[in-house]
This record gives sequence, C-alpha cells and structure tokens, in this order.
Amino acid sequence: MNYSYVTKIKSNLNKVILGKEKEINDLLKGVISGGHILIEDLPGLGKTTLVKALAKSLDLNFSRIQCTPDLLPSDILGVSIYNQHTGEFEFRKGPIFSHILLADELNRTSPKTQSALLEAMEEKQITEWRNSYKLESPFIVIATQNPLEYISTSILPQAQLDRFSIRISLGYPTEESEEEILKMQNNLNPLDEARKVINKSQFFEIIKEVDSISIHEEIIKYIVAIANKTREDNRLLLGVSTRAALTLQKIAKASAYLNEREFVIPEDIKENIFLVFNHRVIPSYSGRNKEEYINEIMKDILNSVAIPKVI
Repeated sequence: MNYSYVTKIKSNLNKVILGKEKEINDLLKGVISGGHILIEDLPGLGKTTLVKALAKSLDLNFSRIQCTPDLLPSDILGVSIYNQHTGEFEFRKGPIFSHILLADELNRTSPKTQSALLEAMEEKQITEWRNSYKLESPFIVIATQNPLEYISTSILPQAQLDRFSIRISLGYPTEESEEEILKMQNNLNPLDEARKVINKSQFFEIIKEVDSISIHEEIIKYIVAIANKTREDNRLLLGVSTRAALTLQKIAKASAYLNEREFVIPEDIKENIFLVFNHRVIPSYSGRNKEEYINEIMKDILNSVAIPKVI
C-alpha cells in the first residue's frame, strides 16, 4: 500500500489551508473513493484555494465555473459550432472536460443548468444534441454553496445532492490559525506553497488500493441496517438511497486507507455516516435548526443498531 502518497498530499494541503486537518482528511476520503464533494460554507474561508491546491498536488487538470443565474448548460458542457469550410458542426468542449471541476456557488444557477451535471457525475459522460462524449478519468466535481444566502438561488434537488458522496464545511479558523494565515499571506500567495506531490498514475494507484480494502459481510449488513432505519424513522420524510449506502461503503474504505488499515472496522462507518447521509435525508419537521435535528436523528439511529463484532 502506498500510504506515503496520501501523507504527502495531506502535508501539502495543510501548508495552504491552516488548522483544518480534519476537514482536509474528509475531503480526501471523497477524492480517493472516486466521489464528488459538496462544500457548504460561508464566503472567504478558503474553499476555492483548497480545491486549486488539491488539483496542483495531484497534477490534474482543473477548471472553475462561477455559477450565476444566466449560466447556460452549454457554458459548462460545450457547444457545436458550424464550420463554413467543412460544412459540418464541430463540438467545442466546455470546462467540464477536466479532471477536477469546481462549480462555485452551484445553487446560484438555474435548475436547468444544475441538471447539466447529473449525467456527468453519474456516468462520466455528457450528451450534446445527439452525441455523447466520454469524460477522462479521474473526473471529480467539487461544488460549493453558501448555506445562509437564499436570494437569487435555486435549492439543489435531492437527485443532485444524492450524487455528492460527502458534504463538508471548513468553518471559521481558530484565532491562532487566522493569525498565521494573515502573516503568511502578508508576503505570499498560499497557493505558492502548494506543489505537485504525485502524478496521475500514482493517483490511480491510490484509488485501486482503496477499492481493494476488505470489508466484512457483517459490516455490510451494518450499513444496510442503518440505511433501512433512515427509511423507517417517522422523523424523516426521505431516507437514504441505495446509492448512499454504496457511497458509505466506499467512504469507509477510504477512511480505513487513510488510517493505514487494509480492512474496514465499525468505527469507519460510525465516523463517516454524518458526512455521507446528512445531506441526503429530509426531516419531517422544520420548526427547529435543521442540521441539529438531523444530527440528533442520525445519532439515535446509530445507537439503535447493534455494532457488529468482527474478528
């Protein structure tokens, strides 16, 4: 196992985003499991910087789209243009043809444009008119949204949310970290500290090794039992999908890998269930803080399912 690769990546990212070791670790779980990540946070906390540093660390192609109400699907996917010399239409690729696509403030664009990402996120291809085009692997969508600003925004539908493996939040830095950030950026751009630490083939090696992490049948049953509890709980209008259960299994493998283990343990499920499930469920009661309520429900569900004893 090439554990040293992820150690180098984490070290590189921690130089750029100070004091966010846990959040960076969570981001990497999504990335090395081959998933897409939703970053829900306030402006100015380093989301874009983090994603750029990640692309630089992995030596992957990076594109960024600023989502606005007037953004069209063709602005993301590309468009066919008539060539007068050949008498044929030629497809001009859009920014989606990259390894890492940052969709900044995804909830600011229209549902029609949001839906342009659905096929790409699930099938790693796009369809333009009658033609389909494969996207080069790896293909990772990292989207951001502001959780507090609702003017001129369109709420992401559940079909869209379900395609994001995890949802994370960076949050405000500590006073000590913020002082270090100000000192560091007084003299240089934090991205200057980021460098290429592995290449694309080495990244594929990591993904292959994560896939090879073993998971006991009892832990698979544990995941299924938790997923079923979300569908049966009358405090939830919508429980998680089978895609969510599969994602939890993948994230648990990634978590084991980051902890330098070749097998999944129950703690890998327990510590990641909030990352994977919380943005996928809908509470039946909205008269209180939504996040706190969902956390409370998920904790109750976890406590109601017996932890498997895996030898």
